[in-house]
Amino acid sequence: MRLRISPLFVESLMEALRTVGSHPLRAALAGIAVAAAVATTALVVTALDGVEEAARRASARAFGTNSFVISRVFGAGLGRRELAAKLERNAPIRRSDVRFLERWSGEEVLYAPTAQTVADVSFEGRTYENAAVNGTTTNLDILRDLGIARGRFFQAFEDEAAAQVTVLGASVVDELFQGRDPLGQKVRIGGRGFTVLGVLAAQGTAGGTTLDRYAYMPLRAFERIFGAPESLQVFARAADIERIGAAEDLARATMRARRSLQPGEEDTFDLLAPEAGRNFVAQITERIGAAGLPISVMALFAAIVVVTNTILVSIAQRTREIGIRRSVGAARRHIILEVVAEGVIISFLGGAVGLVAAAVALGVISSALDLQAFLQPSTAVGSLLAASASGVLASWYPARRAASINIVAALHED
Repeated sequence: MRLRISPLFVESLMEALRTVGSHPLRAALAGIAVAAAVATTALVVTALDGVEEAARRASARAFGTNSFVISRVFGAGLGRRELAAKLERNAPIRRSDVRFLERWSGEEVLYAPTAQTVADVSFEGRTYENAAVNGTTTNLDILRDLGIARGRFFQAFEDEAAAQVTVLGASVVDELFQGRDPLGQKVRIGGRGFTVLGVLAAQGTAGGTTLDRYAYMPLRAFERIFGAPESLQVFARAADIERIGAAEDLARATMRARRSLQPGEEDTFDLLAPEAGRNFVAQITERIGAAGLPISVMALFAAIVVVTNTILVSIAQRTREIGIRRSVGAARRHIILEVVAEGVIISFLGGAVGLVAAAVALGVISSALDLQAFLQPSTAVGSLLAASASGVLASWYPARRAASINIVAALHED
């Protein structure tokens, strides 16, 4: 099937290009407004994509992509009374509980009990204060995307032997070693010497708090220094990732058996499933997106107003010309199509300039802040379509007004 382009369309497009070309300054001023709106839209969309990806990465590192967590209490979203009631009802999770889980469901579910405290980390007279020190097992590196940039996580034999080894977060390494290679060096945590086995990749901040202040060590070494924790948090995942739901059910049933809970009795522990982490990420992006859409709409609306005024000025200056063309046979639809084409051309070119500006700005930001923020093709195409649509909206009223010009009065215009 051969595509045929209407001669009327071609003629209107050429006339619109001639009009834009004959008044470049006027067209440029309108195009700048569209460029600003498109750049704003592209930056907002890219920023939202970046926030969503960062939230997903943070969620994966905090909980694991397909992991779930068993804890005494998850306090997020709980009121003071509800939290107090749960703490009274739910018993602490001890090492004996973890051993029971591993004995009765360890073949189908991987477990990584974890304890955390705050302590200083020192090296050759420098101290990183209030690091988040985690005691855990080697399984944690399997269950969570910790993001080890250099070195390795501790192995099972080191966990069993309560070896004094550690894996440090990026902020701790930067503060203590200041450009020196940390691998193999000994730091002091809780008054004991620990050999650095690995370094985590920088994760940035969340809510103004750094995510790079962690130090991981074997749980047995943790307990020797800081004592047995009040309660453990147990990360878990199905040994076969295709059986995530079954693993959660098995872990819950095993834990209920450990607590001797009867059918119908409420759990005396909390289990946070992967869906909860994903829902949390979705809520973050949804709230940010709710603010991003009005910003983009207002920017485009401002551009539409500017383009509309520009085209109205153009029509006012060409009133006699339009009258002459109408008197020699130009139809109303011809005038409407020509004016709409003028608006779309201005908006499209302005949108292209705005995309270039947004791409340059994102490149500078990515380089300066070491972020992965790049303009996606889908965002670029969507922004250009939005710019073109705003051109149609901006020029529709002026086009109707131009088509309804009184021919006799127009011919008497100076």
